[in-house]
Amino acid sequence: MRKVNWGVLGTAGIAKGCTIPGMKLAENCELYAIAGRSEEKARAYQEEFGFGRIYSGPDAYEALLADPQVEAVYIPLPNSLHCEWTIKALQAKKHVLCEKPLAVSAEQAQEMIDAAKENGVFLMEAYAYLHSPVMKAIKADVESGIIGDVLYMESEFLTSDYDLSNIRMRRETYGGSLYDLGCYCTTQIITLLGEPDQVQAAAIFSDQQVDTVTTGILSYNNGCKAVFTCGMVLATEKDRRNDRLQIYGTKGKLFSDVEFNQAGELSYRIITDEGEQVKTVQTPQNYSLEVAQLGRCITEGETPYVTADFTMQNARTLDRILEKIGY
Repeated sequence: MRKVNWGVLGTAGIAKGCTIPGMKLAENCELYAIAGRSEEKARAYQEEFGFGRIYSGPDAYEALLADPQVEAVYIPLPNSLHCEWTIKALQAKKHVLCEKPLAVSAEQAQEMIDAAKENGVFLMEAYAYLHSPVMKAIKADVESGIIGDVLYMESEFLTSDYDLSNIRMRRETYGGSLYDLGCYCTTQIITLLGEPDQVQAAAIFSDQQVDTVTTGILSYNNGCKAVFTCGMVLATEKDRRNDRLQIYGTKGKLFSDVEFNQAGELSYRIITDEGEQVKTVQTPQNYSLEVAQLGRCITEGETPYVTADFTMQNARTLDRILEKIGY
């Protein structure tokens, strides 16, 4: 198995806590380089995870992208920097896995997708949970018709709120619950039902003018409705969360409280007139799945599982929600 040389552009918390541990588990991933503005932090990442080399200082990101040995780049930077650094990486002929949401608007997302095409490299948005066997099993069950035609769906993602120094709480870095959490809900809805025909939404904003709670109603011309709620509303800095999925069809219903990006032996319930079934799915670390999949795109010619078309469907939906809530 050929390993892909990966570079990580930045030392964000999501990289340390989730994606880099997943990269270590992916058999086709080589942790080649880490770049950080702070030499101390970059070196700490190197020591903890075993990166082959580090780039640090004010030109660290540029130096990593200039390294001809780097084949693929993971970008965990703040939302406000995704477009700039993704395009720079693509223009340097690097394949890119960029944290969600890929962009802060559909226009930006299209610009990034176009840059990937122009430079002949892969670009994939990092929704690790979409690679999860449990999410794929839920999708397969819905599509099988076991609960009939879907009439109504709810997707919820709530977390603790954060200190105001956190980028999630700041307008200039495109913080707020929709960009951070609601994009999970909308991708879940689009995965199961497709892009909505109508959108309604409302939100509560903080003094920093980021949405702390957003609720949306996504409607379809066939009469189906999907409701999502996202919010940073639980005990401050306590790392608490609530994830919930409910789908109601003409023949039954499906319930899941599996967390986005959860791993392990995961279960959800299907209830029909024939009774209740508990489906259990063995689920690896989700972040390792997305890294391995993009690696196979590079070495074996697979197509990114999170496609450009899917990313654009979600980006357009987020744009419509953002307009409705006045963000």
